[in-house]
Amino acid sequence: MSISLSSLILLPIWINMAQIQQGGPDEKEKTTALKDLLSRIDLDELMKKDEPPLDFPDTLEGFEYAFNEKGQLRHIKTGEPFVFNYREDLHRWNQKRYEALGEIITKYVYELLEKDCNLKKISIPVDATESEPKSFIYMSEDALTNPQKLMVLIHGSGVVRAGQWARRLIINEDLDSGTQIPFIKRAVDEGYGVIVLNPNENYIEVEKPKIHVQSSSDSSDEPAEKRERKDKVSKETKKRRDFYEKYRNPQREKEMMQLYIRENGSPEEHAIYVWDHFIAKSAAENVFFVAHSYGGLAFVELMIQREADVKNKVTAVALTDSVHNVWHQEAGKTIREWMRENCCNWVSSSEPLDTSVESMLPDCPRVSAVYVQMALSPILQESLKRDI
Repeated sequence: MSISLSSLILLPIWINMAQIQQGGPDEKEKTTALKDLLSRIDLDELMKKDEPPLDFPDTLEGFEYAFNEKGQLRHIKTGEPFVFNYREDLHRWNQKRYEALGEIITKYVYELLEKDCNLKKISIPVDATESEPKSFIYMSEDALTNPQKLMVLIHGSGVVRAGQWARRLIINEDLDSGTQIPFIKRAVDEGYGVIVLNPNENYIEVEKPKIHVQSSSDSSDEPAEKRERKDKVSKETKKRRDFYEKYRNPQREKEMMQLYIRENGSPEEHAIYVWDHFIAKSAAENVFFVAHSYGGLAFVELMIQREADVKNKVTAVALTDSVHNVWHQEAGKTIREWMRENCCNWVSSSEPLDTSVESMLPDCPRVSAVYVQMALSPILQESLKRDI
């Protein structure tokens, strides 16, 4: 285990302060002296020695990575897979680098959805004003007009966005394992319209405005001496808070605030919104869902809110490692009965493919997928079996 330079310098000072603070009033002078010493330490300079700037490329080429003909992410010069621990003992920096690469890959997948899968990007809310936060989904040209069948894809929670199943699989395995692209292409080949949901795009981030707090002394009728004491305490508290924040966040990353997207502020809201404004209005006689992880929970919530409509329009639901819970979500008996007949949950298991897996929940059958990314074939086969 390594210890940073700044920690080595500051640790004995913090220990001394703790020991002094346990003493009596006579130790106040020493405490003041140590505080003065700490206030004159330039933490920015110390931390720069510990952590390089959080300044990363904004293209795959800048990272010196590219996807090869097998859809695997490889270093352009060495041909090696992605390395997370690029800088040893700098976990935060490595994590930030990984996140920056992930954002580039998200945009790359969007490009593939449009160029390789011929999907259209549709902005939501459909009646959004120019200035309000917006999200989007992807649809095939015939998603709303295909008279026979429509497939709807919902990914899980976390950093993934439209078109992805798992960022980790995209980076460490390949595009076929981590994206929805094989599902989309197979569905289009089988004559389905396609809608790709984007349930994690719930808000936009903007820089937090600085708030100038008016001093209590400006508007208080308190005695001057009392106001001065309170102001002094307030200033000391702010100084300590800024000191520790400066150590924790030496590069002064911008403080951000979230502006939620109307009627799409959660995965559940998003699923209901897309149902009401797109899926329910589609011409397809048979709608099929493929929902992974939290996407399964979002589907169950959709069914609770729109039970009659879902039963009337949805033919089959393929879940993969779904985290729904019919008890916690308070799904009624009629919903549980429908799920037993029309849903199947493929779960990660070492058992052979399609082996029955026990479940304590009285909803839908659970079967082995061996690995979730291998579940494509049985999912579409199940959908086709139910196709009328």
